[in-house]
Amino acid sequence: MQPPDGSGYPRLPRIQRRRPLRVLRWALLLVLAYVVFLIGVPVLVWDRVDKVAFEPAGERPVDASGTNYLIVGSDSREGLTAEEKVKLGTGSASGRRTDTIMVLHVPTVPSSPTLLSIPRDSYLPIPGAGRNKVNAAYAFGGPKLLARTLEDATGLRIDGYVQIGFGGFVDVVDGLGGVRMCLPGPVKDAKAHIDLPAGCQNLRGANALGYVRARHFDPLGDLGRVKRQREFMSTVMKETLTGSTVGNPIRYTRVGLAYGDALTVGDTTGGFDLARFSLAMLAVSAGRGTTLTVPVADPFARTPAGTAVVWDRPKAQALFDALRSGDPIPQGLVSKGAR
Repeated sequence: MQPPDGSGYPRLPRIQRRRPLRVLRWALLLVLAYVVFLIGVPVLVWDRVDKVAFEPAGERPVDASGTNYLIVGSDSREGLTAEEKVKLGTGSASGRRTDTIMVLHVPTVPSSPTLLSIPRDSYLPIPGAGRNKVNAAYAFGGPKLLARTLEDATGLRIDGYVQIGFGGFVDVVDGLGGVRMCLPGPVKDAKAHIDLPAGCQNLRGANALGYVRARHFDPLGDLGRVKRQREFMSTVMKETLTGSTVGNPIRYTRVGLAYGDALTVGDTTGGFDLARFSLAMLAVSAGRGTTLTVPVADPFARTPAGTAVVWDRPKAQALFDALRSGDPIPQGLVSKGAR
């Protein structure tokens, strides 16, 4: 409908018609720039990650279904100052052992991954060193001997290696602003230097490290600790990829660089492998995977190496066979070990 004089409606100025297009163009450029930033930080992080040889020499298990990543939390104090050792309550023990040992199995076909905890006090044959707690293998021969020991014990070929130390663990957690955990009961462990009340709370620094290391307060001992380690690690992975981290460029960069300085990976573990590992860990943390502990017959066995964990060999073998063949894990094993 036109005005009575037939002059028609006035045309909008050209600048007004172009403004929405200009805003859209700038919005697209900003989105593109942020996508480049999101990709660029992991590239920078990868350059900071240390590499280590981990593949054992000699005869090894054959390649089977899926990919197996060995995850190690080292209790080495290397790189920590005297002040940091006091602050984090790590003590000053020399040498290196492992506080955390897990195997992440990623299936070849699209399927849910499995995160398997290996109690560090598992009593196993260590090549060239007799029977001992499995974490001693790392102390005696580093990643290669630990991988060899686990390959012999499980029949699973270790394809990748991911390690994080005390200091790096704390830096990642603090970079996230802490990790919120809900404790069903108080956690008081003098040797781990923690005294935490029951209930939901934000764990940072020494408290976070002590929580995943503590075992003397727990009637389940090493088995209780590995369950807490799985839960905490899953929460850390979930927090790493939340919108509050990815959408915050400062936090995203800080956390990414902390990971770069904290991680050591196998010399044959490439950037694509680490990305696949991260996605599988994210699936586990989101409840789209299976978490369990190797079946145990005696968690407090008396051995020449002290109190140790003895596996339930028939059940453990059934678990390893299922992972190696790609078959479903027997439900009885999952229900006992699942998170």
